[in-house]
Amino acid sequence: MSGQSITDRIAAAQHSMTGSAISKAVCKATTHEVSGPKKKHLDYLIHCTNEMNVNVPQLADTLFERTTNSSWVVVFKALITTHHLMMYGNERFIQYLASRNTLFNLNNFLDKGALQGYDMSTFIRRYSRYLNEKALSYRLVAVDFTKMKRGIDGVMRTMNTEKLVKTLPIIQNQLDALLDFQANPNELTNGVINAAFMLLFKDSIRLFAAYNEGVINLLEKYFDMKKNQCKDALDIYKKFLYRMTKLSEFLKVAEQVGIDQGDIPDLTQAPSSLLEALEQHLASLEGKKTKELSADNRANTLSNAVSSLSNTGMSFSSSSSRMDEKEKQQALEEEQARLQALKNQHLKEISMQTPSTSPSTQSMGSVNNHTAGMDLFTNTTSPPSTNSMPNLTSDLFDLQPAFVPAVQCTPISTVSNAWGGDLLKPAVTVHSQAPVMPPHTASKLLANDLDSSLANLVGNLHFGGTPGKKSDMQWTQPGERKLTGGTNWQSKTMSSTTAWSPAPLPPAAMPPAAMPVPHLVRTHTCTHT
Repeated sequence: MSGQSITDRIAAAQHSMTGSAISKAVCKATTHEVSGPKKKHLDYLIHCTNEMNVNVPQLADTLFERTTNSSWVVVFKALITTHHLMMYGNERFIQYLASRNTLFNLNNFLDKGALQGYDMSTFIRRYSRYLNEKALSYRLVAVDFTKMKRGIDGVMRTMNTEKLVKTLPIIQNQLDALLDFQANPNELTNGVINAAFMLLFKDSIRLFAAYNEGVINLLEKYFDMKKNQCKDALDIYKKFLYRMTKLSEFLKVAEQVGIDQGDIPDLTQAPSSLLEALEQHLASLEGKKTKELSADNRANTLSNAVSSLSNTGMSFSSSSSRMDEKEKQQALEEEQARLQALKNQHLKEISMQTPSTSPSTQSMGSVNNHTAGMDLFTNTTSPPSTNSMPNLTSDLFDLQPAFVPAVQCTPISTVSNAWGGDLLKPAVTVHSQAPVMPPHTASKLLANDLDSSLANLVGNLHFGGTPGKKSDMQWTQPGERKLTGGTNWQSKTMSSTTAWSPAPLPPAAMPPAAMPVPHLVRTHTCTHT
């Protein structure tokens, strides 16, 4: 089976509808497609483990749920995803796994209905046991052996004897579970099992490096130990030699399946004379008669063994460092490729858009074409402004002092019209020249206070019935259309004693065409000033 199944697509759609991005990513990483989980889904899940608002138990439980699937592909990929998060995710993920009483219960898993189902089910059972052992190791020592500090001042090299004797067997059990995977080159036939083998290979390098440093520390303390400690240490060292042999076989498989030769470390066996020296020293502590080496020979043998194991440790550490560097470089290259792809896509989208001007420029040009030639007060056109955005607000405020009309106190005369009523006949003083715009002064200019400017304007227009002081500022607009009685209207100030009384209008004929249409008809008694 290749590609995503209908079940995968339906499950992803359901998680999309419920808004569970984590469940959707887990579903995408564990599809029925016979290939390793995609990197983009693994990276997203790693990012989730580093977010404090993400529910790590829910993430882990979703992975456990995927291992209950009947398809070996889905189950295998769920285990690979879990292993990947244990290696590269936040530590709180493996902490949660270590806190659980049970993890993967796949000892009886068997997929009978798929191609390669029998063979892959065997590796699934072995792989799940290793992940369970990895989580158990963390529970016992509260540290991941593959991530601990290495070197002369590392954790295993500086550990005391009592703790060292208890810790090394835990590393041995984890390494045993890893080496029990036992995959041959001809069995690594698909992308799923190859992805699992690659993660196991990386764990084997880092795990054995910690194991090797612990053994070096053990040997350096061996001849100063008590009898019981020497007995345990000798047993640990014998098992160490056996695991070195199994590890070398594992590394040969890695070399045959295409892993870079530079990433495979060299295993240097310790001299056999060291084992004899250790056994003779334990026998002497137990009171057995044996020929023990002299202090000089024993020191020389120990030095040679430590040197050999140190070379092995350096080789494993270098291999691990190279793998880490390659992973960082690969991640950097992938990120650069992703950014370049986004850049190319952006340039392509820009090239597909070919308008001569941007929408904002076209809109502004349209506004300028309609308004640039209009004068606010004269109904005359002026040359278009060179500025695309005139400062209308500033111009409006600058005009505020000009809104002060010249009010003349002249008598109001009355005439009778054909409508049977008296008509106010305003008189207009005609100016022979254009209005004079007084210069702006700091005392009258209120460019930043519209309310004060409007209040000043109302006061100057004498609204409210109280005549004001005649202003020196005049405003008359030549050619402006008058809405208060024709072209011969003249404003006159009335006395406060003027009394107005409305009178009904009798029916009358339409006024002659030559007579201007009156705007105010009042029957009044006026006292002139």
